[in-house]
Amino acid sequence: MRRILCVEDEDAIREVIALNLRMAGYEVAEAGSAERALELLNSDNTGFDCAILDIMLPGMNGFSLCESIRRDSATIGIIMLSAKAQESDKINGLAIGADDYMTKPFSVSELMARVEALCRRVNRAAPEHQGDSRLVSGAFILDQKSRILYKNGEPIDLTQVEFQIMELFFANPGIAMVRDKILEGVWGENYFGDVKIVDVNIRRLRMKIEDEPSNPQHILTVWGYGYRWNA
Repeated sequence: MRRILCVEDEDAIREVIALNLRMAGYEVAEAGSAERALELLNSDNTGFDCAILDIMLPGMNGFSLCESIRRDSATIGIIMLSAKAQESDKINGLAIGADDYMTKPFSVSELMARVEALCRRVNRAAPEHQGDSRLVSGAFILDQKSRILYKNGEPIDLTQVEFQIMELFFANPGIAMVRDKILEGVWGENYFGDVKIVDVNIRRLRMKIEDEPSNPQHILTVWGYGYRWNA
């Protein structure tokens, strides 16, 4: 059974989310604060597939909680919730490791759809591969079994979304890929979110794999279109 951590200080909202998740067949742990969420994460031996984090929490806020969770796990899916609609909040959340972002008020059915899509991606994190599971592109090796990217033999920590973007690039070397195609290939064709989520994840990837992120040599921008992988 897929396990979800729901972190929301407003009891009514948290209870509605948790109820709908349980009705959909998920196991749910609830926390009204980031501190309680960290207690649950630290005491849990099984692990969570996905965490839903409100940004405006008492004490430690959702951004700090997201960073803390991401430091310990690159695989857990993270969806951030906020009453703020500012673009900067969305970009900040995605830049520190969140996989998705929703602004309140939101449709519960849409949240359920995003949780389901994110859990599917997380559960693809350890596929069974026959034979050699490594994809090689120049100085990079993408190990699909261990879900680790290597550059010149050195491992690079990637979130599952980042890893899937790299899989897409490795499968399409030298091909200009429109943002919508990347969005569909990684987030799924029924994803409701903004295509800008692609740009934020590309910026995050460049910080990790490029020698000079401001002058990328591998993930190249195709202006007005999308991105192209150059090994």
